[in-house]
Amino acid sequence: MKTRNYLHNYLLKLVLASLFLALAYVMPFLTGQIPEIGSMLCPMHLPVLLCGFICGPVWGGVVGFVAPFFRSLTLGMPHLFPTALCMAFELAAYGAVSGLLHKLLPKKKPYIYCSLLAAMISGRLIWGAAMFIFVGASGGKFTLTAFLAGAITNAIPGIIVQIALVPLLVMLLDNPKILKMRG
Repeated sequence: MKTRNYLHNYLLKLVLASLFLALAYVMPFLTGQIPEIGSMLCPMHLPVLLCGFICGPVWGGVVGFVAPFFRSLTLGMPHLFPTALCMAFELAAYGAVSGLLHKLLPKKKPYIYCSLLAAMISGRLIWGAAMFIFVGASGGKFTLTAFLAGAITNAIPGIIVQIALVPLLVMLLDNPKILKMRG
């Protein structure tokens, strides 16, 4: 019986992670006609954050890491170097941190916000570090001003959408009556 429950949980998480990866692939099409809006709304971030919360840190981290490469290699957007590479580390952090903290902290509303904010901050810091390393390695310069613009100023609409939607969706999807999985 225990093996059957484990297999059921594994398959459910695999299917859900696949769905979140598909959403991360498709959602940028909603804003893709206007690249400036797409980069402001951060459409790939939402499914990755949700994957971490719902499927756990490993699935969230994997989906976050794979999604930018998948889009880059099949569609050419985001550009592979340095954008998709740095986004892969950023989104992996989003998925892993949101999943880990949601697993460790109580399943109450304030802790969902804490997990989300910690994931968003750590992901942006990792993105900044990756940009600094990879842009520097290619002979360019990634300044504090560029970091603040890319991580915060230009992403304010996306940050607002994430803070408004993700906790509501997590509370809805984390309901044991909707999804019968834990762990």
